Amino acid sequence: MDKVAILALLTAKAGKDQEVEDFLKSAQPLALREAGTTTWYALKLSPGKFGIFDTFKDETGRDAHLTGEIAKALFARAEELFANPPLVEKLEILASKSPGT
Repeated sequence: MDKVAILALLTAKAGKDQEVEDFLKSAQPLALREAGTTTWYALKLSPGKFGIFDTFKDETGRDAHLTGEIAKALFARAEELFANPPLVEKLEILASKSPGT
């Protein structure tokens, strides 16, 4: 079972929704290359509100993701795309359901 996760909450600047969607979709190949990232989701919560949710088996995987290519790209474009800095929360997974459990 994965033990830790990240939830990043993102608010698009006015008129930037499509650019944020495109940016998040473009990050998927980067997530696929991260050995320590078990699951990765780019989310649209509502108009102008987006998120990224990822899970990891341990802190090593999570730390690698937080210093990896997706994080670098996210923060490099933050001022351009987002109304305020991304809110990144480190989560502890208490229980889960996945195939085979």
